[in-house]
Amino acid sequence: MPLAHSVSGTHHAAPHPRSTAVASAAALLALLASALPLNAHATNGYLAHGYGAQSLGAAGVAAALPQDALVIATNPAGISALGNRLDAGLTYFAPRREASIQGSPVPGLNGQYNGDGKKNFWIPEFGYTRQLSPSLSAGLAVYGNGGMNTRYERNPYAAIGGQGRAGVNLEQLFISPAVSYKLNAQHSLGAALNLVHQRFSAEGLQGFDQSGFSSSPGNVTNRGTDTSNGVGLRLGWLGELTPELKLGFGWASSVRGRFDKYKGLFADQGNFDIPASYTLGLSYQLTPRWQLGADYQVIQYSDVKPVNNPLGAFLTGKKLGDDAGPGFGWRDIDVVKLAVIHRQSDALTLRAGYSHAKQPIPRDQTFFNVLAPGVVQDHVTLGFTWKTSAQGEWTGYAAHAFSKTVSGQNSIPANLLGGGEANIRMKQNILGVAYGWKF
Repeated sequence: MPLAHSVSGTHHAAPHPRSTAVASAAALLALLASALPLNAHATNGYLAHGYGAQSLGAAGVAAALPQDALVIATNPAGISALGNRLDAGLTYFAPRREASIQGSPVPGLNGQYNGDGKKNFWIPEFGYTRQLSPSLSAGLAVYGNGGMNTRYERNPYAAIGGQGRAGVNLEQLFISPAVSYKLNAQHSLGAALNLVHQRFSAEGLQGFDQSGFSSSPGNVTNRGTDTSNGVGLRLGWLGELTPELKLGFGWASSVRGRFDKYKGLFADQGNFDIPASYTLGLSYQLTPRWQLGADYQVIQYSDVKPVNNPLGAFLTGKKLGDDAGPGFGWRDIDVVKLAVIHRQSDALTLRAGYSHAKQPIPRDQTFFNVLAPGVVQDHVTLGFTWKTSAQGEWTGYAAHAFSKTVSGQNSIPANLLGGGEANIRMKQNILGVAYGWKF
C-alpha cells in the first residue's frame, strides 16, 4: 500500500500478506481511536494552530524549537534534541460559531443562527521520546490533528427543506511513531508515519439530499458517523547554523480519506483527504534567558476537492458528490507564528506568542460554510512551565482566537436559491495543561 493511501473497511480484496497487515493496522488504529475521546477543533482552517502544550503556549512554534515530545507533529527531527521524556496533556477548547442570512427572497431563510449546540470540547495528547544511541532517537505522538463542529438547533437550511437541527462533526486522530538520526552535532533528520483515523457526520441537510442537488440522494445527510483510516508520512530536518541560531523544516504528505456514507455530499463520491502541509522555522537564543522563535506554515487545502471546489460548480451542471462537484471553496493558507520564551529561573519558564493566518474562506463561499465557519485568523497565547523536580514539570497555556466575521458577497446562488447573503463568524478560547517527565 503506498503512503497516503486510505484504508476503507467497505472495500475488500483477495487476502494476501500485505492486505492482512493493512487490515491489522487499520483494526489497531480503530481500536485506539475508540479508546480516546476525539473532539473537533478548528483554528487555522480546520487544523490545530499547534501541537504540544509547550508549543501551544508559544503560538504553535515548533519547527526549530523542540520543547516536548509532541514536536513529532511538526518536525520529527526535533526528538534528537529531547533525550528521554514522556508528555501527557489535556486541552479545553471552546469555540463560538454564528451565522446570519439576509436579503434572501426565500420565506424563512433570513435570520440569525447559533451553531453552539455543543460548546465545550476536550482534546487529549500524548508524546514519548527515547534516545536509543548517541545518534538515533525514536518516539511516538498521539494527538488530534484538526476538525470542525457545528450544531444549529435552529436549522439555517430549514426554509429549503432541512429538517431538525443542522451541523457537521469532523474529527482527526493521528498516531505517529517516529525516528530521528543525528548526522553530526549540528544536523538531524527525522521521519514519522502518520496513522490517521477520521470521523464525520452531518445532519439537517435534507434540502440538498435530492436528485437536483446530489449525484447520490440518500447519502448526503443523517447517515450517522462514518469513519476512514489512512496512512501518511512526515519528514523533518533540524540544523544548528550557529550556537544561537537553529533552523527547522517539517513536511507532511496528504492522507487519503473516504466517507462512503456521505458520497452524495463530498466531491469524488465521498473522498475526503487530509491536506499536505509544510513548516519552516527558526529559533534564536538572544541571551541565556531569552529565546525567540518563528514558524511559517502552508496548508494546501486546494488539493482536497470537497474542501476546495466552489459552491458555484452547481452552475456548471455539477452536483454534490460528482468528481468536480460543489464543495466549500476553501483556499490554501499560509500562517506566520511568532514566539518569545523567557527562562525566569531554573524552575520557571514563561512563553508568549502570536499567529496570523490567511483567510481560507472567500466571501462568495459563505453559504455552505455556515456548516464549517473556520474563519479565525489571529491567535494570542501565553504559557508557562514549572519544574517540580529534576525530572518532572507542569506546563499550562491559554490561547484566544479573536472574533472574525466573513460577510458574504454573491454567496447564495441567485439561479438556484434566489440570491441573498450569508455571513459567518467564529471566535475561540483554549486552555491546556500537561505533565512532562524526563528520565
